[in-house]
Formats: sequence, structure tokens, C-alpha cells
Amino acid sequence: MALPEGWTVRAAERGDAEAVCALLNQVDEIEVGRAFTDLAEVEEDLGHPSMDLARDSWLLNDADGRLIGYGVVRDRSAGERIDLDQYMLPGHTEAGLHLFELMEARGAEHARANGADRAVLHLMLSARPTFDTVALAGRGWRQVRRHHALTREVDPKADPFPDAPAGVRVRACSTEDDRRTVHRLIHETFVGHYDFQPRSYEKWCADTGADSADWSLVWIAELDGLGDVAVLRTRDDRSDAAWASHIGVSEAVRGRGLGGFLLRYFFAVYAERGRTRVGLGVDTENATGAPALYRDHGMVLDFAVDSWELIVPVG
Repeated sequence: MALPEGWTVRAAERGDAEAVCALLNQVDEIEVGRAFTDLAEVEEDLGHPSMDLARDSWLLNDADGRLIGYGVVRDRSAGERIDLDQYMLPGHTEAGLHLFELMEARGAEHARANGADRAVLHLMLSARPTFDTVALAGRGWRQVRRHHALTREVDPKADPFPDAPAGVRVRACSTEDDRRTVHRLIHETFVGHYDFQPRSYEKWCADTGADSADWSLVWIAELDGLGDVAVLRTRDDRSDAAWASHIGVSEAVRGRGLGGFLLRYFFAVYAERGRTRVGLGVDTENATGAPALYRDHGMVLDFAVDSWELIVPVG
């Protein structure tokens, strides 16, 4: 698919962070109704050690030099599974398809280099996307899953720290051993979840920015006689809401109230920190009962995101 006359595409650079952030916020406004992308988040992404900007990113500019689209390819699996991110202002389907051609080809290169015989490409799009999904489906992409971003207002008076279930103790993640425990618990508790990608401790740290993360916002729950059985991993680097990245409870101890306890602990921590809004994401087909748990604790739908998939042979 050729670019329209006068349009250009080039790799992103770290100095493009402000322009990229502005584009992402334009897309946020159209799709969700408000801007919520922070410049620091974009700067961190463009400067991430795992990001090869020269080969894995693209900026799409129209004939007047305005930034219209941004694409990124990420290899988080070291296997066949490759992630794509794409942000486009509406009304530019032809140029957007050109961007997809570039990303799909690069995704196939990653999978081939990993020794896979196919590339399983995944893309997250808003349920109300700026891009033409009919054109996307025409390239062979298919919608495979829906996730909900849920939010809740928090307040110190309404959200005090909860009493722990009998025999349960919570500690902040403070040592290297604790970090490895968090990695193990996330892998144990999310292994059955849709699209979960097992990774070595080292790759997980590299992919998630663990070296620069605030580990004081990660907690491990220990249960008498069973050791470490649950994890709460959060972040406080977004302007619109504090975020719970993982709430995981070992299968052997589910049904004892640990999930609800950690959720209320999450509310209390950020209410005490002065936050007024918290959020998390959940697979709508999650079979552990998490969606109902979150609804029962007052969390409501903010927006929906769809996973799209394309399988490409790389032989």
C-alpha cells in the first residue's frame, strides 16, 4: 500500500516524545473522551533499553508535516508472539494500511529471528477505534478478545485499610528475593489467563521496566503454613488514575477472600496517598470470577479495548 503523495514515514527518535504524546492524547480524546497519556510515559517508552527505535518504530507525517500516525513493534515473547501498537488520526485509512504493512513485516522478522515458523501478531485497539477496522479485517486481522478498563473513586474515609484474613500477612517488595517471588507469583497465578506470556525473570524485568519501577508499590501476601500465595502489583505514574497491574492469588487458596482483601488494600493505599481515582484492566472472559469481584467492590467500566490477531507465515 503506497503512501499518499507528499506523505513521509520515518523511525521515531527520543526527541519526538512531545509530538508522539500529543498524537496519543488526540487519539485518547476521540476514542475515550479525555486525554490521559503522560509525557513521562512516552519518554520512558522511547528510551526503554529494549526498544530499537530505528527498526521497530515509525512516525507517519502528512504532506504538511503533521504527525498523523505512530506505530511500534515489540518482541516480548522471544518466540512467535509479537505485539504491535498503532495510533492513527481518523480518515487516513490508506496511509494507516501502509503503516500496518511495515509493522507486520517487522513482526515477521522478529518471529523468524526467534526460530518460529510463524508470527502471531497482536494489536490492542479501542472498542471505538480511530482506525477503519473493516480495512484491518481485510488484511486478515480478526478480533479475538475484549478487555475492560475499570475505575473507582477512592477516599480515605470510605476506604480504610482492611483487616487481613486469618493467617495472612502483607509485606512490601523490598529485596531481590522479593522481586523474584513477585515474578514467580505472577507466572503462577496468571498462567491460565488469555494471552499470558511466560518469560524468564531477566526478560520480564527488561520488558516491564522493573529496574526503574517503584517496588514499594508492590506487595506480597503470605499465608500461615503455605508461604507466599498472592501478589498485588501497582503503579502511580499516571495522571488520571493509580493502576493495579496485577492482583494474583494462587489457585490453591482462592475462595478465602484474598482477592477482595488485596483489592481493598489497593484502594486504601492510594486513598491514603491522596489519589481520588484508581483503575485496572480485566479480560471480560476471565474465568476466575475477577470481573464480578471488581463490580461488587464498586468498580465501573471506563472504556473497552479489543485484542486483534493476525497470523503470518515466516518461512
